[in-house]
Amino acid sequence: MIEPVLHLYDIGEALRLETTDGFAKFGNDNIVAFSTTRHGGRSKEQYGELNINPYCGDEATAICQNRAALCEKLAIDDNHLVLPHQVHGTKCLNVDTTLLHSAPNERQRILEGYDALMTNIKGVCIGVSTADCIPVLVYDPKRHVTAAIHAGWRGTVARIVEKTLLAMKAKYGTEASEAVAVIGPGISLRNFEVGQEVYDAFADAGFDMGKIAKKFPCKADPKKEKWHIDLPRCNKSQLTHAGMKEACVLCSGICTYDNADDFFSARRLGINSGRIYTGIMIKQ
Repeated sequence: MIEPVLHLYDIGEALRLETTDGFAKFGNDNIVAFSTTRHGGRSKEQYGELNINPYCGDEATAICQNRAALCEKLAIDDNHLVLPHQVHGTKCLNVDTTLLHSAPNERQRILEGYDALMTNIKGVCIGVSTADCIPVLVYDPKRHVTAAIHAGWRGTVARIVEKTLLAMKAKYGTEASEAVAVIGPGISLRNFEVGQEVYDAFADAGFDMGKIAKKFPCKADPKKEKWHIDLPRCNKSQLTHAGMKEACVLCSGICTYDNADDFFSARRLGINSGRIYTGIMIKQ
């Protein structure tokens, strides 16, 4: 029997901090937010054990078994577990009943090329895949809307988090000041070594480099130094810049590179390895 091991997030922790304006009354009993770990699945070797991503080279049979086990744990049907084919872009897809009722091939076509999802449908788990990139979950308790965002360095530079919040506002009326967010496991400042071109991309995009970048000895040649970027901080700053209260941003603090035994890390395991699924669902 497969028993997926999940890292759970207490969104209510943020909600309870906001008690002066009635924000806390929405509670968190109807929300589940999580990241999968590497434990409790059928995949082997660098995909082991719990990988549900079909785009990274894992065996289809293992993926199906892992996905079925996760759906069972969440008490949902398979078609209510949604995962896009990400391309390091900034497009956000609204998950609606049309997608949920689509045939598998049509569903795959619809989900192609998106790096963020949003929905207001109860009992539907939306999520993104990462293995060093930053997963961000957003919950609007006032309008009962969720979002899941894949923020790699390219998406971060292109401000995918801010663009997703704008998409939520346009579709559902979400105000960032009334929402909460989770920043899931991803590579830390100390381990995200980048080339000058990546540093320049962040600088050109207007990020405060004094706050998000630092030089460390080069891993390949400790006598030299290379830039490192703080991706979690970059994405947190986008959330707060959009209007979200800092106390309403929960940071997991988990570095995938340092914790590759428990969470997939492409820099540790290679690009042909498993992926973390970070998801959020409004329960029925």
